[in-house]
Amino acid sequence: MSWLAGYRRLHPRYERKAEFLAYVGIAAALNSYRRLTN
Repeated sequence: MSWLAGYRRLHPRYERKAEFLAYVGIAAALNSYRRLTN
């Protein structure tokens, strides 16, 4: 999941939290948008 966010991997316990998953979803959407616009 850390590669999807484009940042370093957080401690594994944080990856299970809903806030982190929401953050990864937003990061994935932004990355997809950037690829589509370029």
